[in-house]
Amino acid sequence: MQYEDYQALVEGALEKAMKREDVPDKLRQAMAYSLLAGGKRLRPVLLLAAYALKKDDLETALPYAIALEMIHSYSLIHDDLPAMDDDDLRRGKPTNHKVFGEGIAILAGDGLISMAFETMLTAALTAPSPKAALTAMEAIARRSGVTGMVAGQAVDLAMEGQMPTKESVTYIHTHKTADLMTSAVEAGLYLAEADKKEIEAGIMFGTHLGLAFQMVDDLLDVEGDENLLGKKIGMDTAREKMTWVALCGAERTKAVAGSHVDKAVDALGIFKERGKFLETLANSTLYRVK
Repeated sequence: MQYEDYQALVEGALEKAMKREDVPDKLRQAMAYSLLAGGKRLRPVLLLAAYALKKDDLETALPYAIALEMIHSYSLIHDDLPAMDDDDLRRGKPTNHKVFGEGIAILAGDGLISMAFETMLTAALTAPSPKAALTAMEAIARRSGVTGMVAGQAVDLAMEGQMPTKESVTYIHTHKTADLMTSAVEAGLYLAEADKKEIEAGIMFGTHLGLAFQMVDDLLDVEGDENLLGKKIGMDTAREKMTWVALCGAERTKAVAGSHVDKAVDALGIFKERGKFLETLANSTLYRVK
C-alpha cells in the first residue's frame, strides 16, 4: 500500500466515527472541527504500517489507529489554548478555542480522549486476540499519558525561558513527540502478535523517527513557509521554548536529525522487505515542508 491508501482508510473511519448522534451537537461539532481538519495522519498510518509488517487484515488494527489520531487531536486542541501555547492557527484554520470558545475546546479535547479509549475497548471486546488488543491499548495509554506525552508537555511548559540543555531537550521531545509515534508502532506490532525482538526493533524505530520528526519541526519553525505550515513561524523562539535549534543551531540540528533517521531505518532490518514502506517514510521525514 501507498501512504495515500493508508491515509484514505483512516479518513473514512474517522468520518464514520464522528457521525454519532448521541453526542451533544456543539460538542460533536467542536470535536469534528479538529479531528477532521486534515493533516498527515502520520500516527495512525504508522500503526497500520507496523501491523502490516506482520499481517494484512488492516481492519483489525483500524479502530486503534483512529483512536490514536483522536488522542493526537485532543493534544493539539489543548496545546493551542491560551494557558498553553496560545495559538491562533492550526493547519491554516482558526484554532478550536477561537471558533468554539475555551470551555467547549477543553471539553472537545476531553471528549476525543474519552472516545479514543471507548473505540479501542469496543474493538477489544470482539478482537481475535483480546490479550494483544489490551497490550496495544496499554502501550498507547502509557506513552500518551503522565509518563509519556503529557509528561513531555508538562516539562516543556515548566522550562519555558530557561537555558536549554541536551538532557532537558531530549527528555521533552522524547516524551512530547516521540512517545506517541512510538506507541503507534508498538501497538501495531502488539496487535499483530509480533515477537519480543520485533517489538524492541519497533520501539527503536519509533523513538528515532519521533526525535528526527521533532528536530525537523524545530527547523520548520525557523525556516518554514507559513502558507505551507498553516501556522505562524518563529513562535518557539518568541516563547523561549526548549528546541534543538536553540540548543545547537540549525545546521547541527539537521545533521543530528539525519543520524536519527539512519538509526530508525537500521532498526527495520529485522522485517526485511516488509519494512520498505516504513523505511521510505522515515527517509522522507528529513524533507518534509509541513
